Amino acid sequence: MATPTPQPYLLQRRPPEKRQRPRRVRSGEGRAGESERINQELLYLRSKLTDLEDRSRRNNIRFLGFPEGIEGTDILSYLRDTLPKLADITFDPPLEFQRAHRLGLKRQNGKDRPRPIIACFFRHGQVRQLLQLSRRQGPLWLGPLEIRLSADFSKETADRRRAFLSLRPRLRHLDVKFGLFEPARMWITKNGESRTFYDPEDLKSFLEGLHDPTQPMKSTTQPPLKTHRTKLGEWANRKLFRTPTEVLLQTPKPGAETWID
Repeated sequence: MATPTPQPYLLQRRPPEKRQRPRRVRSGEGRAGESERINQELLYLRSKLTDLEDRSRRNNIRFLGFPEGIEGTDILSYLRDTLPKLADITFDPPLEFQRAHRLGLKRQNGKDRPRPIIACFFRHGQVRQLLQLSRRQGPLWLGPLEIRLSADFSKETADRRRAFLSLRPRLRHLDVKFGLFEPARMWITKNGESRTFYDPEDLKSFLEGLHDPTQPMKSTTQPPLKTHRTKLGEWANRKLFRTPTEVLLQTPKPGAETWID
């Protein structure tokens, strides 16, 4: 019995059911869902970038008030000799810096406000020691010079902190105790109840419901000591980004509140 001659591979045809390719779904809902997913991923990556930038600035301190040219030609030696006198602290081990310089272009007019000095310390513990002293005492004095110290943050974080600080007069008017913590979160207490806000718009909306200073804070379905997060879509509209641990990968249902311990 003769065996059939096999046909070349290119001449063989597949059955019709195998040649049919699945049709792609190009509905509006599919495109909207894909766009929402991309926006969430972009927002998450931008928040991580902001967090990394803030972490890279943890060892920096900004000094405001040093006159132009007072540091001479060696700004590191000047800070190493001046800061112990300014803070009235004996640092052990001694202060060490990675780098330091003035911010911005050189002032042409001597009457202009002097440029701030930014210094990157070698040890983070000395940074915390100086910043805590500045928070307790306020401005430090070096003879007649008033020197202010501040931590260094990314632009996004600095904008959020500035927005929180703009609400201080309203918080005082409503007799609400508050505190701004790093990198940018506002803690408030009223009538023994506490809440933490990461978004200035959330705090502003919350204060709109507090017309009477004696009125307690609105009750929630969760204990008030837990942290409230806003919807992811609101972040994109306001361009306010949080640390990666605070980023939601899914948008909650409308009207729902999301809490974390």
